[in-house]
Amino acid sequence: MRSFEELVAEGAAVPLEGWDFSWFEGRATEERPPWGYAKLIAAKLAVVESALDLQTGGGEVTATAPVKPPLLAATESWPPNAAVAARNLPDAFVVQAPDSGPLPFHDEMFELVISRHPVVTPWAEIARVLKPGGTYFSQQIGEGTNRALTEFMMGPQPVGDGRTTSRAREEAEAAGLEVLRLEPVALRVTFNDVGAVVHFLRKVLWTVPGFTVEGYRDRLLDMHAHIQEHGEFVSTSTRFLIEARKN
Repeated sequence: MRSFEELVAEGAAVPLEGWDFSWFEGRATEERPPWGYAKLIAAKLAVVESALDLQTGGGEVTATAPVKPPLLAATESWPPNAAVAARNLPDAFVVQAPDSGPLPFHDEMFELVISRHPVVTPWAEIARVLKPGGTYFSQQIGEGTNRALTEFMMGPQPVGDGRTTSRAREEAEAAGLEVLRLEPVALRVTFNDVGAVVHFLRKVLWTVPGFTVEGYRDRLLDMHAHIQEHGEFVSTSTRFLIEARKN
């Protein structure tokens, strides 16, 4: 059995570029939403002439679509991920742009705007770049995602409404979009060793803002002890699917 020090060092050494989570295989699991986001966007990308992938990460999900539109653009704010996206989406125009906008595109330029797990959703900018009749389609992180993990590391935290489905509907409608589909789901998350926790917290920064191994060493020791005793640490993630149309 590997020691606490070995596991933490391993989790701290994994590169952070891109959104490929294959490193977690056998070490952490998260249930998948029932709708199958990658298949849904593949079907949508196949029937439009223009699309924009907001906050694409490394472009991994969009790259799996077998048919892509003639005009495909993608944005990413973090330079290392933008470089990965440019490699994964060689036929797309990949631009480094801030998550909150403004978007560097003309008005009414895209039939489809997609985003998977956006940090923020710039609704007014999405509405601006969509063509009339165009749609925004997104799988988003819901309120309270991995709260058990956050509070294990940080203690009790205030509950906000910034990522609720009701807030998403309000902001979409305020931007002039009609919400066609809005589906939430809760998913089981498990971590099988503290190294997986370390890598996750380094990669998914908003779970424990400002996380460092040294700053949270005592809590990581407690996490290691918990996993040794119980075999895993269990949390819950929330996701929702939203589709909105510009009339």
